[in-house]
Amino acid sequence: MGENYMFEVVVTGNIVLSGAGLWKPSHIITNEELVIAYNAFAERYNVENAQEIEAGEKETKPLSSSEFIEKASGIKARYAYVKDGILDIDRMRPRIPERDESLLSHQAEMGCFAARKAMEEANKKANEIDAVIVGCAYTERSYPAIAIEIQNELGIEGFGFDMLVACSAATFALQRAYEMIKAGTAKCVLVVNPELTSPQVNYKDRDSHFIFGDVATATIDEAEEGCSSKHSYDILGTKAVTVYSNNIRSNFGYITYATDADPYGLDKLFHQQGRSVFKEVCPMAAQHIKDHLAECGLVADDMTRWWLHQANLNMNLLISKKLLGRSATAEEAPIVLDEFANTASAGSLIAFNLHHKDLVEGDIGVICSFGAGYSIGSLVIRKRAIS
Repeated sequence: MGENYMFEVVVTGNIVLSGAGLWKPSHIITNEELVIAYNAFAERYNVENAQEIEAGEKETKPLSSSEFIEKASGIKARYAYVKDGILDIDRMRPRIPERDESLLSHQAEMGCFAARKAMEEANKKANEIDAVIVGCAYTERSYPAIAIEIQNELGIEGFGFDMLVACSAATFALQRAYEMIKAGTAKCVLVVNPELTSPQVNYKDRDSHFIFGDVATATIDEAEEGCSSKHSYDILGTKAVTVYSNNIRSNFGYITYATDADPYGLDKLFHQQGRSVFKEVCPMAAQHIKDHLAECGLVADDMTRWWLHQANLNMNLLISKKLLGRSATAEEAPIVLDEFANTASAGSLIAFNLHHKDLVEGDIGVICSFGAGYSIGSLVIRKRAIS
């Protein structure tokens, strides 16, 4: 790293989203595979705990089915960073090997895969990037920041930091990048979302064992004067809101060492009040997007594409209907969670990665995520002329 790395930049034009990258693991777990493993576990549990269940001291583990999962969520499969162990009813969690501190961490490796693709899309070299932000739902350690590790691995000077805002981390990070460029503290920012969610899944719980998948996405924000990518978008506006809620939680953390609680207790893994989340988040997200469009002088009918958070098909259908007054088409609001499941903050950016190059100059879209917190983040973007 060079000495006294400093620069001043005055942004005279628009700030653009100029590159996006997507990396997915090689391992796939279908609903059918999950159901076979979970049901075998549940049946054994019910037999082994029959007396306690009969006495009302424990609850029967309900069985699952592929039909139940797809109807509840729209999910058909998910990618797993490590598949080994998840379907083992004596383990029910991935068997991820611990890496020596001298080696690249799991999340940094995932992030670098996606980052290199985003850099290629944006025609950016490492020496043209000033900062790295990692935004995701979980990080595998507290420090050093995964962002700094990725920065080092890619040979980027400047600075990096991690930020955790659950499923809104990616859009919140893109907003921080936008603000940094606007303020002149950076001219080009790489945002990385290495969503390694599988270690936080309770695969012994029928209502949540199917929800999450692993993936990594990356995006580049920069001042338009430096943009040379084929597909780029003016950022017309950003918006964020948070409202405290206990309905989605994950309590795992280092403080457990001092509280003497079970560090792997069920409350330390992902858990939610699903019906309350659905009832409360859908109208919040629809109103947030409506307000954001109004701030940009736009209405729903001006939109060509909605890249929405990929948590639940029924949520997306309802939000789209609230905004449009009708059901959105698959082209208008693409769904990717059938293949990827819920990938926390990366979901809306997976949809963007896979469904943006068909847009033409002037087309407008919204990238929006919503999740625990509650937190909602959005960017309104407009396709620039293809160079």
